[in-house]
Amino acid sequence: MTEVMFHLHVPDRLGYACRLLRKAHAQGARVVVTAPAATLARLDALLWTFEPTDFVPHIRVAAGAAVAPNQQPTPIWLVDQALQAPHHEALLNLGDDLVPGFETFERVIEIVPEDEAPKQAARRRWKHYADRGYVLKRHEAGS
Repeated sequence: MTEVMFHLHVPDRLGYACRLLRKAHAQGARVVVTAPAATLARLDALLWTFEPTDFVPHIRVAAGAAVAPNQQPTPIWLVDQALQAPHHEALLNLGDDLVPGFETFERVIEIVPEDEAPKQAARRRWKHYADRGYVLKRHEAGS
């Protein structure tokens, strides 16, 4: 069953995501990232610039876009729809809604900023997962 990890009290959602993806890549993990298109575009740009000496290999794939065979092995996919990714190890949700198809992933990571609206949305997602018996874990990022 899918394990769900909530990272709470995150002051900078995209900066935190960059660091988390860098760590995941260093550990050999493959991650699918979903969010609204504008957020994915900002994350795509940040992954190229957040650390001058680090490279986090990733691909941005719009809904319905074809991916060249030589790009398929890329470990980090920024996608509009989670199910379009070729691997389903970890799903990083940077949006405020449940991700359709989340249950096909081994692990879901929810990054929750300190702003009130995203916190309320995260509470609704937490309840959804809990009501369906998913294993929930929490990490206090702001601690």
